[in-house]
Amino acid sequence: MACDEPAALSDIFTRQNSASTNSLDFEPDADYRFVESLEERYKCAYCHLVLRNPHQTGCGHRFCQQCILALRELNAVPTCPVDKETIKMHEVFKDNCCKREVLNLHVFCKNFPDCNSKVILGRYQEHLQQCLFESMQCTNDGCRDQILRKDLKEHLSQHCKFREEMCQYCNTYVVLINIKNHEKNDCPDYPVPCLQNCSQIILKKEIEKHHAVCPEAEVDCPYKQYGCHVKVKRGKLAEHENSALKEHMLQILDKNSRLEEQISDLYKSLECKEIKIQQLADAIKKCEKEFRQYTQLFGNNSNLMVSTQALASHLDKSARLESQVKQLIQMANQQQNKLDLRPLFDTIENVKQKIALMETYDQRLVVLEDQSSKHDLQINIHKAQLNKNEERFKLLEGTCYNGKLIWKITDYKMKKKEAVEGRVLSIASQPFYTSRCGYRLCARAYLNGDGSGKGTHISLYFVVMRGEFDSLLLWPFKQKVTLMLLDQSGKKNHIVEVFRADPNSSSFKRPDGEMNIASGCPRFVPHAVLENTKNTYIRDDTLFLKVVVDLTDLEEL
Repeated sequence: MACDEPAALSDIFTRQNSASTNSLDFEPDADYRFVESLEERYKCAYCHLVLRNPHQTGCGHRFCQQCILALRELNAVPTCPVDKETIKMHEVFKDNCCKREVLNLHVFCKNFPDCNSKVILGRYQEHLQQCLFESMQCTNDGCRDQILRKDLKEHLSQHCKFREEMCQYCNTYVVLINIKNHEKNDCPDYPVPCLQNCSQIILKKEIEKHHAVCPEAEVDCPYKQYGCHVKVKRGKLAEHENSALKEHMLQILDKNSRLEEQISDLYKSLECKEIKIQQLADAIKKCEKEFRQYTQLFGNNSNLMVSTQALASHLDKSARLESQVKQLIQMANQQQNKLDLRPLFDTIENVKQKIALMETYDQRLVVLEDQSSKHDLQINIHKAQLNKNEERFKLLEGTCYNGKLIWKITDYKMKKKEAVEGRVLSIASQPFYTSRCGYRLCARAYLNGDGSGKGTHISLYFVVMRGEFDSLLLWPFKQKVTLMLLDQSGKKNHIVEVFRADPNSSSFKRPDGEMNIASGCPRFVPHAVLENTKNTYIRDDTLFLKVVVDLTDLEEL
C-alpha cells in the first residue's frame, strides 16, 4: 500500500485541480514585483516563493503543489520543515481560498518603468500577451529581430528586410531582401538596355523580338550568296546597298560567268556520256543478234542449254548497263534544271531597274524636301492661329454678362485626387462680367481645401480680374457676392454663402496684374457633406457652383 501512496496523492491533486473552473494562473519561476510586500502567509513553507496551487497540511502550513510532492519523494515519511511534524498525506487538501487571494495580488509589469500597468497575478500572463512594451519576435518568415509590440507594425511595414514589397515593374509581391535579384533575373517587365547599343530600353520579355528589328544589330548583306561578306548595322543596310551597288553587280556577273563555265563543262560531260550510252546500246543490239544466230545454228542440240545460259548471263549484264545509262541520263537532266540561269537573269534585270529608279528618285527628293519645308512652315502658322481662335471662341461661348456664373466641374474624383497629391491645387472658372462693359470676374476652387479648410473642405473664392473697361468703372468693387453649391435633386437644397466686398481689401481694388488676390470661403462645404451618397450635390462625377453678383445701384456704361 505504501508504494502506491504518491501516485494516489498525485491523482487526488489532479482531481482537485481539474474540478476548479478558475482559469487564472501564473508562471511559478518568474521574478514578480509585487505592489505591496508579499506577506508570509502567501509564501510556500518549502521554496519560500509565492504559493502556486497552494495545499495545506494537517499542521496548518501551506505548500505549493509541486513542493508537497517533492517532500514526499525525498522522504518516505515527509516532515514539515517549519514545525517538524509528520505530514500525513490523507490530511493534505487544496486551499482554494488562499489560491484566490494569491491570484488577486497586484504586481508590476516586468517591463516597468516603460509599462506602468499594475495587474493581478492571475492575469499577469494575459497582460504580457497585450503589453505594448513586451519584446517579441518579428512574424515575417526568416526575420529573427526582437521588437517591442508597440513597434511591430512599423517594423513590419517599413524596416523588416523580410517584408513583402510590390515589384515596381511586374506588380508581383516579393520579399524585400530578394527584390533586386528578382528584378534582374525573374521579372519579365524589368527594363534592360539593348545589347546592340541602340540606346533603347526594352522590357526583358520583349528583348528577342526587339533584336529582330533593332537598327543597331549587325546583319549579313543580302548579297552574301554572291560574294559580299560585309556585316553592317540594320539601320545602315539600305545605305550599304546603295553605296556598294556597283560591287554587288560585279559580284553577280562574276558568279554568272562561273555558272556558265560549269554549265559548259556539264554539257561536254553529257556529250561523252551520250556517246558511251550509244556504244552500250550498239553492244546490246550486237548481243541480241548473236543470240538469234546461236539459236538458229544449234537448234535442239544439247549444247544449246549451255549457250543459252551464257547468253542469258550476257543479256543480264546488258540490262544492268542499260539501267545505268538511264540513271546517267536522269542525273544529267537534273543537273541541267538545277543550273537554270533564268532566275539569275531576272534578278540582274530587277537590279538594273532599281538603279534607274533610284537615280530619278534622288532628283525628285531634293525638290520634294524643299516643298515640304515650305508647307510645314505654313501649316504651323495656320495651326497657331486656329488654336488662338478656338480658345477665343470657347471663352465667348461660355461668357456671361449678367453678373451670374454657373460653373460645371466634371471629373470631380480625378481633380480632387490631383489636388490631394499636390499636382493641381486649384482650378479657375471661365471669366464672367457684370455687363458688356462691366467688371471682369471669375471663381477659384480648391477641391482639397485651402487654409483652415485644407483636407476637410472645398474652398471657394471670388476673384476680380483685369478687364478692358477698368478705367471707366468705379473702384473699389463694393457689390454683394453670393456663392452657391447647387443641389441636383430639384429640391433646391443649395448650400449658400453671402458676403459683401470689403472696400479696404486689396482683393477689390482695381487690379494691377492679371487678377487680384482671391477672397471668399476657405471652409465653403465639408467633404463629408458634399460626398455623402444621401445628398445629391454630385451626380455622374459632376458638381455645379454658382456665383451671383448683386447688380443693385451698379451703373451700366
